[in-house]
Order: sequence, then C-alpha cells, then structure tokens
Amino acid sequence: MKDDNGLMRVMYLLLLTLAVCIGLYFIPAKFLGIKLKRVDLISDLRNKVSALDSINSNLIAGDTLKVDSVALRDSLIRSQGIDSASLALRDSLYKELMANQSADSNFVRIEDFSAGHTGLRRFFEALKNRETLNRPVYVAYLGDSFIEGDILVSDFRHYMQDKFGGCGVGFVPITSISSQFRPTVSQTGSGWKAWSMLRDRGHAYTLSGMLFDATSPVATVTTRGGNRYPELRRAPLMKFIYERNTATELRMTLNGSKDTLTEVLPPTTEVTQIEKRGNYSSAFFKLINTTGFRALGVAMDADKGVVVDNYSLRGNSGIILQRLNTKDCQALNRIRPYDLIILQYGLNVTSDSLMHYGWYAEKMMKAINQVRVCFPKADVLLLGVSDRSRMNEGTFETMPAVVALLRAQRNLAQTMGLPFWNVFGAMGGTNSMVRYVNLNWASKDYTHLGFRGGKEIATSLFRALMEEKNFYDEADKMGN
Repeated sequence: MKDDNGLMRVMYLLLLTLAVCIGLYFIPAKFLGIKLKRVDLISDLRNKVSALDSINSNLIAGDTLKVDSVALRDSLIRSQGIDSASLALRDSLYKELMANQSADSNFVRIEDFSAGHTGLRRFFEALKNRETLNRPVYVAYLGDSFIEGDILVSDFRHYMQDKFGGCGVGFVPITSISSQFRPTVSQTGSGWKAWSMLRDRGHAYTLSGMLFDATSPVATVTTRGGNRYPELRRAPLMKFIYERNTATELRMTLNGSKDTLTEVLPPTTEVTQIEKRGNYSSAFFKLINTTGFRALGVAMDADKGVVVDNYSLRGNSGIILQRLNTKDCQALNRIRPYDLIILQYGLNVTSDSLMHYGWYAEKMMKAINQVRVCFPKADVLLLGVSDRSRMNEGTFETMPAVVALLRAQRNLAQTMGLPFWNVFGAMGGTNSMVRYVNLNWASKDYTHLGFRGGKEIATSLFRALMEEKNFYDEADKMGN
C-alpha cells in the first residue's frame, strides 16, 4: 500500500509539473511592464521542422530583387548590336523552352537572366567559329576546394575536348597542395616561394590567385601530362608563364630528350610567356640567374579546339576576386583570351549561424564586376553552391544555410543579368550530399566531392551547356 501511495505521489508530481510547464507556455509576453519568457518543451523539434521547411520555401519562393531590364536591354543593344526585335524573338523562344523543360527531374537548365538571354553568346560564337579563330576557345573554371585536384573540372574538360576538339590540361600553377593527388598532371618544383591572394595583400594577382618568386639561383619545374584521359597525355604547345624578369636564363628539356634548349628571357614587368610548339608529353624547366624572377605557372595547351583551365584556391569565397589586378589580368588575357569564365563558390561561406547572405551577394557583385573589367570579352557563368550536410540528432541533413545562400546567388545573377546554374538542384536537391556519400561519390565530411561525384556534376553541367547551345542555334536560325 505504501508503494502504491508513493507511485501516486510521483504521478501527481509529474502531472503538476506538466500543468505548470503548459501554463508557463501561455504566459503573456509582458506582465506589469516586465518581459517574460515562455517555456517551450518542444522548441528543438519545432526549430528542426522550421529549418527543414525553410529549405523548400526558399526553393519555391518568388524573386524579390528588382531588375532594371530596360537598362540591361539598352546596354545589350549598344554593346552587341542586337536589335530589339531580335531580343523580343529570343525572349519568346526562351519562355517556350523553359515552359517545356525535359521531364527528366534530374536535369537542371541554365537560367539566363541576361537581356534577350544572350549571356553566353560570345562563348557559343567562339565554339561555332573555332576552326577560324587561330587559337583555342579558352575557358577558365574558378572555384575553391570543391574543384581542387581537378575534381569535376577534369571531366568537364574531357567532355568539351571530346566534342569540340583540343587537348592538354591547360594552366597549372608552379606548385600546388593538390599536386600529389591530381591525376590529370604530374608536377613538381623547387627553389620557389609561394604567395597566396588569400593571405597576402602586398602583390598583384591574376585568376590563379598565386604567385611564385624564385628564392635560389637555380629554380626548377617539372611537368608531365596525366593518363586520366587520352587527350591529356600530349599537347602541341608547352608554355612557361611568368610576369617579372631581369636576366634569367631558361633551359628546357622536352619529352625526356637529352637535348637542352636554352634561352635568355627578355626583361619584363608584365604577364608574358615563352611558348614551344611540337608534340609534348613532359617538360623540365631549369631557370638560372633568377634574381627578381616571378612566375605563375606552366601550360600544356591545344592550338585549336578547347582549353579548360582549373583555377582552384582552397578557402576562397570568391570575394577576393574584387582585388584582381586589372593591368596584370589584361596582360594575361592577351596570351589566354578567355571566352567563358565559370565561377563556383560558396562552401566557405555557409554557416549554421547565418541565414541571410545579402552581404555576400553585394561583395560578389563587386568581384564579378572586376572580373568583367579584367576580361571584357569573356562571358561569365555563375554557379550556385553545392549541397552540404550537417549532423542533426544523429543523422546528416542539408544545412538550411545552403539554400539561403543559393537563393542569394540566384538573385545576384538576376540582378547582374548573368547566366546561372543550380549545382544544388543538379545534385538532386535536399539531402543529395548524403546520397553522394552513401554512393562513395563524396567524402565523409559531407562537403567535398570525390572524382566520381565530380563526374556526375560535370556531366550535368556539360548537358546544360549543350542544351543552352541548342537554344542559341535555334534562335539564330529564327532570326535569319
């Protein structure tokens, strides 16, 4: 009987506690001018549901930024000579195209927010006229550790070169933290001090965000094409790209030959290159009398077709692009005239403590404007952030901040009149990174890709570009 009474007392106490908590939940926000705080027993669950709901609401929410479409249209007419009737025709065709998107739910189109949907016009024109360009079509793919080691970019390069011709890995920095695991090129160097745009404000930088000063009387670089794809093994052009020199002597051994080519490099204070034409699989560069010598990297290039340069910089949010040096970038553009610049950033910005990224969009607007100043003849394609997961109550799920940032990036593209491609959507949307990890397509940090995951996204990006190219081809036919 005593045990029953004790049990009843515990039950009464629990009921009383529950009644008090419920009562405290319904207390007013203020009492006699004093602010009171509610007691919410399910706040954690409520917050989790709200966070997950925010993902879907962000994805389907309407656009909020106002775009001066008239100004964009007038600017396009002045800069590219497209008449208003042609723009109206392209608008009509584009709306029809978007209304009849593929039934494939995994396919994500490029959204072109430019007036008349001409944001990739120069790039596609270069592809169309590549046989008469007297140079390859140049693509620069900029990003952070998401594309480090040529993940994603290697497959994208392969698809482009397979369809449009070309070979070679393109630009490679003198040294890199990813050189040990990058399968598309083998490279080593000695006698160099590396400068990074992320930590240094005392030097002028171009797209790679890296500079290399020779620190010994003799500095070396060895490079060899990788075997990941057949078009990487050899290239007709071997280049050494540098930007400061007084009286350095360059000795080159190509394809493992016993013969050495020697040249005294002319003095320079701007980005330039020495180029050798042939059929190259490897090169050994030895530099002597290196006082004041500063280099950027080497390149194995095609003389036609497509060249795709990977400019990855671990930890880069993209904001630092507003510090690109105009003079040096324009000098780089003379030797590597880019037709398309792809920007993929965001992983280094997302945080559980932030759900508003307007500040980031404002800074990226300045960065993109600087890219346009530095490379005025290049089209710019902005990519949205990829999926990223965080642990929540024992399971991994998409960070709500990812979609908040994605929305800010999309609105930025709309404001600036840029083409935009949604990487998050192409991966499969919410919790797609979990699927990638389960398939061994991504690393177990639930943030970075493996090569198999990179191939999946590269395939989707290439398809999206080709679908967009089909639209351009069709619009040109209708306009003639």
